[in-house]
Formats: sequence, C-alpha cells, structure tokens
Amino acid sequence: MIKASLRQSSMRAITAAAFGIAALTLSSPAAAGPLSPEHQSAIISTVESNQAAIDHAALELWKFAELGYQEHQSAALLAQQLRDAGFNVETGIANEPTAFMASFKNGDGPVIAVLAEYDALPGLSQTMNPVQENAGGLAGHGCGHNLFGAASVHSAIAVKAWMQANNIKGELRVYGTPAEEGGSGKVYMVRDGLFDDVDISLHWHPGNANTARQGDTMSNVSGKFRFYGTSSHAAAAPDKGRSALDGIEAMNAMVNLMREHVPDRTRIHYAITDGGKAPNVVPAYAEAYYYVRHNNPEIVRDVLERVKLAADGAALGTGTRVEFEAIGGVYSMLPNETLMHVMDRNLRSVGGIEWTAEEIALATEIQKTLTTQPDLASVGQIEDAVIGGDFGGSTDVSDVSWVTPTVGLSTATFVPGSAGHSWQNVVAAGSTIGLKGAHLATKTLALTTAELFQSPDVIAEATAEFERRRGPNFQYRALLGDRAPALNYRD
Repeated sequence: MIKASLRQSSMRAITAAAFGIAALTLSSPAAAGPLSPEHQSAIISTVESNQAAIDHAALELWKFAELGYQEHQSAALLAQQLRDAGFNVETGIANEPTAFMASFKNGDGPVIAVLAEYDALPGLSQTMNPVQENAGGLAGHGCGHNLFGAASVHSAIAVKAWMQANNIKGELRVYGTPAEEGGSGKVYMVRDGLFDDVDISLHWHPGNANTARQGDTMSNVSGKFRFYGTSSHAAAAPDKGRSALDGIEAMNAMVNLMREHVPDRTRIHYAITDGGKAPNVVPAYAEAYYYVRHNNPEIVRDVLERVKLAADGAALGTGTRVEFEAIGGVYSMLPNETLMHVMDRNLRSVGGIEWTAEEIALATEIQKTLTTQPDLASVGQIEDAVIGGDFGGSTDVSDVSWVTPTVGLSTATFVPGSAGHSWQNVVAAGSTIGLKGAHLATKTLALTTAELFQSPDVIAEATAEFERRRGPNFQYRALLGDRAPALNYRD
C-alpha cells in the first residue's frame, strides 16, 4: 500500500464477489501508466453492460429528491447496488445515518476512494416540462447529485470487476457522502479520520461542460442566528413586545453595511427562515440562515466573527437575545496537477457527448428560458485542463483534498448556459441529457481509478505535490469545530 509506506498507515482486509463482469482477463496486468487498449475496452464494456442499472439509480434518486441527512432511500439504493456487486458496506459512518463506506480489497496495494453524493436542494421541485413549475415547492436535483451518486458507484463497480478479473492488488472504496449542500457531510468523515489511510480520492460533478480543470472553490462557514424576543398584540400592546424579527432585520442591515468593508471576493448570503407567523403578533422567535465565503479559510473565520458581533449588537438594540449555531464549514479546494493530467487523458480517451434530435429539441426549449444560449455543440468537446479559475461555489470535497490527494472532473449533464441550482438543471438531471453526462463520468472515473491502481510512481508524485501545496506544518482543523453532524439542518 502506497500510503502505508509513506505514512505507516494500515488497511483492513475485505473480500467480495463479482458483479456485472464484462472485464477481460489477461495473462498479466498492464504496465504502470496509461491502461492498455484491452484493459480500457474491458472497463468500458462493464460500464456499458451496467448502463440500465446506472440509469435506474440516477432516475430513482431524481424522484426521491431527498434533502441533506434525509437521503434514506437514496443512500439505501446505492448501498444495495454496491452490496449486490460484492462490496462490503458499512452504513452510518461518522455518526451520519445516511452515510456509508463500501470496500473491496484484494491484497496489499493502493487505497483509492471514489466519492458519491446524492442530496437534493430545497424549493426546486419540477417535472420534466421545460417550463418552470412549482416555484418554491419541494426539493429537486438542481445540482445533479442523483447523477453524481449513480455514476460514482458504477465507476467503482466496473473497477472492481476489472480488479478481480486481472488480480489487481489494492483496496477500492466508495464513500457515500450525504448533505453536501450546506451540511458538510464529508467534513465529519475527514474529522473522524476515515480518509487517513486513503492514497487518492476521486470525484466528479455534473456541469455544463466536459473538463478535468481543477478550479478554485470558496471556503465557507454557514450557520443559523436565532433571535428570541417577547410576543404581544401588535396593535393593542406593541409596547409590551420585543420583536425577534426586528433583531433579524437590524442584524441584516448591519451586515449589508459591512459588505463595503470586508476583503475582496468575500461573499455573504442569508435567508430569513422564520420571521414570525402572523402580522398582528409580535414574533417572539425569528431565524436567519447565513453563509460566509472566501477562498481563504482564515478570512472566513474573521468575517464570521464580525457577523456574530453584528448579531449581538442587533439583539442589544432591539431588546432581544440571540444564539448562533454553526451548521457547516468547508475549506477551499487543494488542486493536484499530477492527477489532473491523468484524469484529462482518460476523459479525452472516452470523448465528448453526442445528443439525439430529441435531446437537442429539449435543450433548445430549455435554452429559451436562459439569458445566454451558448452553442449546444460544446457538449461534444473537451475543454482544456488547467489549474485555476474560479468555480465560485463551495464543496465539502475540499476538506478531503487537504488530507489526501484529490482530483475531479465535470461533464456536460446540463444545457449550456444553465445556472447552477436551477429548475432547468432539475429537468436536465432527470432526462437522457443528464444520463449521458453521467455515463461519460462513469467511464472516465473508472479508467482513471484503474490506471492509478497500476501507477505507484504517479501516486508518489501526486502525494509529493500534495505535501508541497499544503505546506510542511499543516494540521487539519475543521471549520465547523467539534459539533456533531447537524442532522436537522433542513428541518
């Protein structure tokens, strides 16, 4: 095992049976480096033979549309597919009921992890109609995590079949990670040491383009400010009341004034999640849900403390009381150029996406609702792989990237020009447009994972780069502190 030699870690022995084997058994494994055409063909064949299972999982998760830490059906479906494929599956890891770790081990060798997500977003329910419906309704997969979970799981299933057919040594893991959307599910896994013996972690994300570019993400901390006041009749006895909503509004006003005086590229967002129940009752309780983001985690910590002071001042000025609960906190992404080139090469070996006339027609209808309409032919292309460029958002994959070398890719699962977290993305994620992007991701992840199992020199180079980038004195410290998982943050 690579990390064992580098960091004296240990592995657990787990054996499993084959699933969906379309792998070609060769007399000996291919040499380190790019996979041989025979091995590539075997892995691609396994993915394609399991395409119906991939699509079933992705579309069932799309229908479930479960919010963070509520993904019971989604996690159970993916975990069962892995059990059926012969993986050993442990559920409820890191004190998260909808998290799991699946493992297949064949002797000593690298430990390689594939990450799977499956939570939906609130207020994005939508049918397959390319016209917005149910605005502000129930949850929907506006970030495509139904595709994410299905593709990651089946990339690992294909790699396991190849490992067994060719006696490839090492341990393959799938981490089922809930609540990426604000719940920081992976952070608790990292904090609990579940990645300490992992050599390489791989992930992907649905997007508008096909690329292995490793861009910047933003560190963030999220939390809920809860104000407590005194209720009274808003007309007959307003002087007897102290409005918790006044506390929220005073806090928001001060934070909005603060925006001029924070470091450049700081982002602060909030939603009033409870502002009272009736206009004629002075609200005794109100709640605001805040995010603070920046690429530098230390700036996030500093700005959050200033937001807390604004909340304290608002409570003092309105005669109310305030409490703060940290809900999530994630680092910014630590890129790895060595791994990026491996991922990019395998993405290009699979190639871009070709849509049918029906898919082009659906995409065209969706584009009519967008402010920009890029060329739909772009889904057939592979963009350049570079380090850098602002992804704008945040992800708990970032915390994984600070404890093990990590690499990801994006594929064109959405209509070019679509915004993230949109109803348009919900439609695409439930259609064959999204499924084709998931198929490309499954193949690319599988090929990259397989190549790394046979490339100890690449793992060593990636690990050396990882150590250089994070610095000699780095010690991981979770931004959300020592709190337990916020299992009810979506309630």
